[in-house]
Amino acid sequence: MFYSFFKERVGGARSFVCIEVNVLNKKIRGKNIVSSVWNLVEPIAHNLNLNIWDIQFLKEGPHHYLRIFIDSENGITVEDCEKLSRAIDKPLDELDPISQNYLLEVCSPGINRCLTRDEHLKKFIGHKIIVRFIRPVNKNIKQINGRLLSFDENILSIHSEDEMERLYILRKNIAFIKLDDF
Repeated sequence: MFYSFFKERVGGARSFVCIEVNVLNKKIRGKNIVSSVWNLVEPIAHNLNLNIWDIQFLKEGPHHYLRIFIDSENGITVEDCEKLSRAIDKPLDELDPISQNYLLEVCSPGINRCLTRDEHLKKFIGHKIIVRFIRPVNKNIKQINGRLLSFDENILSIHSEDEMERLYILRKNIAFIKLDDF
């Protein structure tokens, strides 16, 4: 299940609702917005017994999004998203890391979550994953399903379900890695 909580701020009025977005005006300070936000949000999340799974700052269509993905041992609820959103509101305003308007989303990574960081890969060694390539490889293969065996900074090793063999994949050729829970 994928929960999202969006905070809406219009003309200074604040309300907390699902399926609405927060539009803020911020200033860029430095190149690494994600790192700055991570350093700010992580201790706040830990105080709420939550873990930061990932943070993304990206542009989709005409809008910029700051997405904070959270997780916990007990799963994530809409209330968890709301609690973190409320808790980071003032500190994020004070940090002021982004110059353009953006939409803030606090959400769970979902069941078939993307494995974007080395700690994600380490946690899910032995689990079924889906590897999607940036461009098709050998015989126009766009995606491989298998069990994650190992990884390092350059190579991912999986046991392919289709080929029934161990495959070594250059990480630079990977568009995304997701859990294959279905």
